[in-house]
Amino acid sequence: MKAKLLTFAASFAILVAGPAFAATTNPVSLVGDVKLEKTVTENGASKVVLSDPKVVVPGDRLLFSTAYRNDGAVPVTNFVVTNPLPPAVTLAPEATASTDVSVDGGKTWGKLAMVKASDGKGGLRAATATDVTHVRWIIPTISAGGSGTVEYHAIVR
Repeated sequence: MKAKLLTFAASFAILVAGPAFAATTNPVSLVGDVKLEKTVTENGASKVVLSDPKVVVPGDRLLFSTAYRNDGAVPVTNFVVTNPLPPAVTLAPEATASTDVSVDGGKTWGKLAMVKASDGKGGLRAATATDVTHVRWIIPTISAGGSGTVEYHAIVR
């Protein structure tokens, strides 16, 4: 079987376009990024190395991040960051417990353990990480001048 190679530029463009917020006058700016995660062993110690992805193959691990910054003069509350997962990736298992997810294109949200997906026969089944279409974070408060980052790990399909 021939390995499927993916150039990452197309998938990354989806991520950068994906973070959304309601008001166009919102003082919060967003910047998306993605890194290829590789575990390397040096002198008997393992460590994770992040690099810019050029070509990825099934099984590669990626770290998607969205940095946010409030450039306004007042705090912003209940700020929502929503990222669609590129179709070429699936949410990594360690990301499923703590992240709000959607399996229906962003219409409904919840923790993966509580979300149901279509079984393809008119019914529902327990959703799995491969069903996730979007991830979301609700940031309670971003102070004036404040910033931070939200992230999720994914695996190339």
